[in-house]
Amino acid sequence: MDATRTSIEYLCRAVETAIKAGATTINLPDTVGYATPEEYGDMFRQVRERVPGADQVIFSTHCHNDLGLAVANSLAGLAGGARQIECTINGIGERAGNAALEEVVMALRTRNDVLPWDTAIESTMLTRASRLVSAATSFPVQYNKAIVGKNAFAHESGIHQDGMLKHNETYEIMTPASVGLTKTSLVMGKHSGRAAFKDKLKALGYELGENALQDAFQRFKDLADRKKHVYDEDIEAIVDNQIASGHDRIKVLSLTVIAGTMGPQSATLTLDIEGVHTTVQSSGNGPVDAIFNAIRRVVPHEASLELYQVHAVTEGTDAQAEVSVRLEEDGKTVTAKVADPDTLVASAKAYVAALNKLSAKRGKINPQAAISA
Repeated sequence: MDATRTSIEYLCRAVETAIKAGATTINLPDTVGYATPEEYGDMFRQVRERVPGADQVIFSTHCHNDLGLAVANSLAGLAGGARQIECTINGIGERAGNAALEEVVMALRTRNDVLPWDTAIESTMLTRASRLVSAATSFPVQYNKAIVGKNAFAHESGIHQDGMLKHNETYEIMTPASVGLTKTSLVMGKHSGRAAFKDKLKALGYELGENALQDAFQRFKDLADRKKHVYDEDIEAIVDNQIASGHDRIKVLSLTVIAGTMGPQSATLTLDIEGVHTTVQSSGNGPVDAIFNAIRRVVPHEASLELYQVHAVTEGTDAQAEVSVRLEEDGKTVTAKVADPDTLVASAKAYVAALNKLSAKRGKINPQAAISA
């Protein structure tokens, strides 16, 4: 624990004791993200040189990203003799997060001339894994995130675009395909059949059972009726929402919102709580506030709203809105992310999804606690 701020003499004695006790893997973590690459790599070299039996065990890195050096430190640990890297997809973790798996993998793959190690990880699944983790944790991936960010392979400036047109490697040190990023397709629409949809899901990395496939296909058809073009990202959002909400106790059945300059804004909401349907009407300072007030009337709670964030899944005015909501209650924090063509519906569903996560942590909701309209 906190190896990087431990005296080297004490650290060596601790490692020697662990090896004598039968340890086969020794982890030397930079628990608070304090070290620099030079310091971290040198720590491994010194321990391996000083400790008897160090050549018989695997040394492992574990780096936090408080100074933005987690990946650099992990790679420096390899150079110092470590042969295992503890990391996370999208770099998720406490505080500023941990070393990002996708960055470590592609650094080794791209710069194998100076980093002569291999992970045997199938890099073409990195983008899919990133999106799956983002959906499961409801933590959005920043647009300029290395390797898997939306803009990681985007080129806007004139000189960059000119260079790309002449030769891709001018500004791309790796190909989008190498991390599983394929060009968005517009071939799916309201006339697409079930077989074509199933094939598209397979190409995107999804394998669904028959019931789940039928449910996803119906959601796709509903979206295609409302949206001119259905992009790959839209289909991913459909399936990810379905996976995340598969066992929800609270569900949004209907929502009507009255908004505009005249005010006050109001929302009429119907929720299903374990089979009990409840409808309420509430007003608020704006349509989103009205919706959230309505939800609070149906499901009374003390959770505070820590984050409300809206992103567009794709381009265009008919793009699905992806809403992230983070709630905190009694020290427990949960985040939910939901996409829908209607931003307000997505907002209601995201808030409810966060409540479902909270209810899972503190026990079932009693439907009788819900008020009647």
